[in-house]
Amino acid sequence: MKFGVNRFQMNLLRKYDLKVLLYIALLGLILFFWGLGDSGLLDETPAKFAAAARSMSVTGNWLTPFSNGITRFDKPPLIYWLMGLMYSLPNQSSWDPLGSFSARFPSAISSLLLMIVLGDTLMRWPQNKTFTSRRTAFVTALSFALSPFVMIWSRIAVSDALLCGSLGIAMLCQWRCYVKPLNNSWVYAWIILAFSVLAKGPVAIVLMLFSLLIFGIFQRDIGRLIRVLKPVYGLVITLLISAPWFLVEYLIEGKIFIQSFFGYHNFQRFTTVVNSHQENIFFYLLMLIIASLPFTPLLILGLFNGAIEIKDNLIKGINKPSESLLVFSIAWLLAVFLFFTISGTKLPSYWLPATPAAAIIIGQAENLRFEKLKYSRSFFNIFWNLTILTIFLIASVILFPTLNTDPSFLDKINDNEMINLSTHLIDSGILLRGGICLLFACVIGSFSKFFFRTSLLNFQIPMLLFNFITFIPLFGIADEHRQLSLREASESIVSIKKENESIAMVGIKKPSVHFYTNSIILYESNTINNVVNLSERLELEKRIGWQGSKIGKLTGAESVLVLIDNDTSQLFHWKILDPIELGRFGVYNLWRVDRSKLNEIANTLKRDFKAVSDWKKYNPERY
Repeated sequence: MKFGVNRFQMNLLRKYDLKVLLYIALLGLILFFWGLGDSGLLDETPAKFAAAARSMSVTGNWLTPFSNGITRFDKPPLIYWLMGLMYSLPNQSSWDPLGSFSARFPSAISSLLLMIVLGDTLMRWPQNKTFTSRRTAFVTALSFALSPFVMIWSRIAVSDALLCGSLGIAMLCQWRCYVKPLNNSWVYAWIILAFSVLAKGPVAIVLMLFSLLIFGIFQRDIGRLIRVLKPVYGLVITLLISAPWFLVEYLIEGKIFIQSFFGYHNFQRFTTVVNSHQENIFFYLLMLIIASLPFTPLLILGLFNGAIEIKDNLIKGINKPSESLLVFSIAWLLAVFLFFTISGTKLPSYWLPATPAAAIIIGQAENLRFEKLKYSRSFFNIFWNLTILTIFLIASVILFPTLNTDPSFLDKINDNEMINLSTHLIDSGILLRGGICLLFACVIGSFSKFFFRTSLLNFQIPMLLFNFITFIPLFGIADEHRQLSLREASESIVSIKKENESIAMVGIKKPSVHFYTNSIILYESNTINNVVNLSERLELEKRIGWQGSKIGKLTGAESVLVLIDNDTSQLFHWKILDPIELGRFGVYNLWRVDRSKLNEIANTLKRDFKAVSDWKKYNPERY
């Protein structure tokens, strides 16, 4: 009889766990997929990814990524494969006319799957002995999803969210195996790690091994980690899955692949500053703060609580694998922090792999109020109040433009490519609604201490609403001001382009023009040297699907279409081309330029201004 009751209870609990996971999945679907394809692709990088993926789908070459007629070795192929599969679906252009849903799908699905695995992990191994374990799992998953970094990069067509999702799931699998090593369970983590390597390269292996090393030290349990995770055999499995693409690509492309992918995009980015992405040593401390807003105070509280556990492990030799998730998460976060802090090139997106760890730490911070330690409740109340204050400050910043009528203040938040953006934001009411929503969160959080059992959920429900009424609509407004004009210009180019007429974009370089015209675009900046570059490239350059030719030949058009921004068009060396203006699209002008005149001006600049061409030089950031 007793056995029957226990079995009934176990089935009931499993049913309840499944229901919680379904709630998590449903919220994730809405958060990450709502309006995913309603806005166009952002420039610069997302458009390059999308173009390379679509090229795979169209050409059938699923091995080497190509964008704008040249190889693209920025990242390994997994992101291109996933995007390309979406572009290969029947009637893709009908249900995804902007091409952005297909490009963003890998990012969104990666975050969704990681969100589910986070919830499942915390329900299987609750880290506190209270009845709130499922609620903790729920709020932890939401803490991850509501991170501003996760919300942004889950809606951008780049590989960062894919790395975060695959590496995050692999890390959680490693911890789960450490807690409960079942037959061959260690294999799965290393298989998933292989997908992380195919998403962004060897950095995935480095981050995992570094995290496990720190965790082993904190736990004083490196021996157990080695025994149950089998890192040597695991790395062999990871490399057997991921390495073949790198080997085959080297055999086909040779030195240029090694030089571009391993040399520039990995080694050089780590050892030096690339593309002026130089930040001070405190940069990722700032990212830690911003990425967890508005729950950063609870993150700090969780780190403090975890430091106590780590001290007990190191000094007292306390070691409980099933209750070590907080320590594991701190090791994970610390590994990301240290690795990218010493990196020469620093970008906000590099912090994304730490966001799942931060979410776990935030979720565990709430448990401090149940601890019997002296001052634990007081500490929790202090940081809870700091969270309320943080939300209030964010609300004030959002409401300030709406309440402030000083035109000079509005001018400061305008962008050169997005004229009248600030005015549109205010007139739309999006800032006002968002600010009121955050103030409501402050009220709920304040009263919850007195009338409810304090829970992060009291903050997160208004934050969910904030994302739907403010954050997600921001993508549409930004698209209208920044990308719509480029799509309209691209449509015009396609409609008026003469046979064999080439296309150039001068000044501001936007890869989305290549994506939306589905044509080779010659990108040049605004200098006199680049007038010479364009003149020569129209005759001499060769790319897959396009090659230059001299004027007068059967394949050589006498004119070139030039998309040029307002500022560049006023420079004398572009203005004297005497172009025919075909249209204006936002800050861009569409010209038809006589190639004979272009060649004449180029020769003059070479003779009188010592202008030289440099387009043949190796450039790892080619368009």
